[in-house]
Amino acid sequence: MKRNTDLFKFDIKHSEPLYQGFNQMDKLTITHQRFDGGELTIERELLKRTEAVCLLLVDFNADSFVMIEQFRCGALREANPWLIELVAGMIDTDESPEQVARREAQEEAGVEVGRMEFICRYLPSPGGTNERIHLYVGEVDSRCASGVHGLDYEGEDIQVLTPSFDEGLQWLEQGVINNAASVIALQWFALNQATLRQKWQTA
Repeated sequence: MKRNTDLFKFDIKHSEPLYQGFNQMDKLTITHQRFDGGELTIERELLKRTEAVCLLLVDFNADSFVMIEQFRCGALREANPWLIELVAGMIDTDESPEQVARREAQEEAGVEVGRMEFICRYLPSPGGTNERIHLYVGEVDSRCASGVHGLDYEGEDIQVLTPSFDEGLQWLEQGVINNAASVIALQWFALNQATLRQKWQTA
């Protein structure tokens, strides 16, 4: 089915800043076209966030992932707010997503990234935030990954984990891993592991 996106129109009638801190919250009044051709006016609070990049680190020589574990205030309603995640970072400089991913891998896991493959770009919660995620998979040597990392001035306390491919995918199946970037990346890896392994081995 082909979507005729040229028909969709919207107009931001009013934008009012509500809060400016680590994130920004604006109140928007928007008029947009309805599917029946009419118009609808809505008011929404929008959490404005910088774009981010997330990187699934894999070691095909050891058949293992390199992942991280850290406390997340957005997970306070969970039984355990320490989440197993991907290396990630905000794109708040003039660096490309790939450059940010490589830098964050060094800062958060102490590893250098070799080849990288783009997975997708997605909106994690477009009903309330404009955040956009660039998702990649990257090649690393998991023997170099261990310890606790992070930048003190950013309030980071990050434990490095090196689960096997089987263990990481079991964590996904069991719901141990419950954050969007990690779920999407691991599901992608489960579907594309053989193809990616062959591509990197023959490159």
